[in-house]
Amino acid sequence: MQCPFCQTPLRADAPECPACRLTFPRTSALLGALPRLSPVIADTTRLLTTADQTKLKKRIAEIERRFPQLVLQVVMHTFPAEHPFSLHVFWVFNGGNFAGDSQRGKDNHALLIALDPSRGEAAIMPGYGLETFLKRETLDHLLELAGPAWESGRWADGIFRVLEGLDQLLESVAIPDDLAGSREGEF
Repeated sequence: MQCPFCQTPLRADAPECPACRLTFPRTSALLGALPRLSPVIADTTRLLTTADQTKLKKRIAEIERRFPQLVLQVVMHTFPAEHPFSLHVFWVFNGGNFAGDSQRGKDNHALLIALDPSRGEAAIMPGYGLETFLKRETLDHLLELAGPAWESGRWADGIFRVLEGLDQLLESVAIPDDLAGSREGEF
């Protein structure tokens, strides 16, 4: 994990960045109120058609059924250019609270796919509970695979490509039920 502002490496439990002192409250004070975000697919740019959103929601629901601890959120938004995209992604992920109040820290299994079409930038941000399984290089590779679709304005196609890659990646790191199973009296 690294600071979304200055890119200094951080521990997941660090209260603030030791280099620039960034915290979520300071980020919120800097960036202001979150945009209104719809669950699952939030497209404030209106570049996704209603049909595309319906198909994407269906695909996300399939993935979440296979991995019930997972919460997937897609956000397409035009962010102000005066701050790094990574800072905006950190702000949306933490402020959006996609996994819910009870799913914090190691229990946060949310995945945010954030796109800013006007900047030409995208990111995948995993919750702390997924970071050890989903390496930054692998997530960046999924974004690279979607790049050609996004460069030609085929936003839904690129998101589908990322979702397919995430599905395969999650399958490869999943613990089979028979190995993760509970003993009597355990959940």
